[in-house]
Amino acid sequence: MGGGVTPAAARSGLASAVVLIGGPRQLDLLPPAECAGERVAWPSPLRPAVPKLMAEHAGRRIAVLASGDPMFYGIGRALAEELGPRSLRVHPHPSSVSYACARLGWPVEDTEVVTVVGRPVARLAAALHEGRRVLVLSAGAGSPGEIAALLRERGFGPSRMRVLEQLGSEREDTYEGHADGWDRAPGDPLNVVALDCRRDPAHHAPRLGATPGLPDTAYEHDGQLTKRHVRAATLCALAPAPGELLWDIGGGSGSIGIEWMRTHPSCRAVTVERVPERAARIARNAAALGVPGLRVVIGAAPGALAGLPAPDAVFIGGGLTAPGLLDAVWAALPAGGRLVVNTVTLESEAALTERYKRLGGELVKLAVAHAVPVGGFTGWRQAMPVTQWSVTKSDGPTAGSAEERDRT
Repeated sequence: MGGGVTPAAARSGLASAVVLIGGPRQLDLLPPAECAGERVAWPSPLRPAVPKLMAEHAGRRIAVLASGDPMFYGIGRALAEELGPRSLRVHPHPSSVSYACARLGWPVEDTEVVTVVGRPVARLAAALHEGRRVLVLSAGAGSPGEIAALLRERGFGPSRMRVLEQLGSEREDTYEGHADGWDRAPGDPLNVVALDCRRDPAHHAPRLGATPGLPDTAYEHDGQLTKRHVRAATLCALAPAPGELLWDIGGGSGSIGIEWMRTHPSCRAVTVERVPERAARIARNAAALGVPGLRVVIGAAPGALAGLPAPDAVFIGGGLTAPGLLDAVWAALPAGGRLVVNTVTLESEAALTERYKRLGGELVKLAVAHAVPVGGFTGWRQAMPVTQWSVTKSDGPTAGSAEERDRT
């Protein structure tokens, strides 16, 4: 696999291949006299076709063409997952990111990369911060216009946009403008968009930081929202790590699952919400805040949990008194999994206290007060206190649990 200036080893692989697989553009670049193998163009959509295509040509010497580095958002990943790394010999070339950073004079390590190939453009929203440099791997000729529209909507209209087309080829070209005034017609489908992010301070959208505890105004909600300061404390207790999966039960507005996913691009979350209108609202909030991959399940727990992939952490923000919910969640958690539960009612607090006595963990009460006008003066308005229980599941009795205390 490779592209651009092909080294001798890659040329030899192409020449000896019985089957040559790639996009039509890539296959047309091969000289017939040197590369006589059967030519097979990738169907669309590509990813689901990989197993079938590999099975059809099993036992034959196959060469797969790719642009740039096949292991960087490329076909190499799909082939490694399907065939195993030992079945591949990869010949990487500079990726479009390397070419783009070379043209722009940007250090690669300081440049964030977001791909919208086969993914919603909305995921770019999570990478937008004042002064950041972002490279967007485009899905086609229409991507620059879609990116400009998203920047305007999210309050980053002043951002400078540079579109780099056909990087590394004789047809390479670059043009630029600002998202606010972007009116270029779609150009070449092979392009990368470079963004110098600048936020419009006059825009109505709230400024979004990189840590949990986004402003409440960042969410569309009907009052079912874990408020900012409690939300930050909840995410702290959940302790997300890259690649982990969260179950957010009783999603409300989706804020816990959304901010879990915003902590790292590889974090995943499933939100369970029984009210369809709220489930739709969660999906809108997730797209607006740059994590459109949040999975929303409509239904009541614990029944709606059946068939979900095992979680690394679970948050229960609603429906705590549903029969069997805590037992079902505890059974689903693997050793080392975390459970965090918030409640404001005495009945649910009693249930948490009982679990705390049996399983240990940490039981805290979170109280937040806001300064508000009181006549011509200022006073404190107390929000409803939140009782929070957090616990980590162990292989044996949880440290600090009743069983552990009995032994000591």
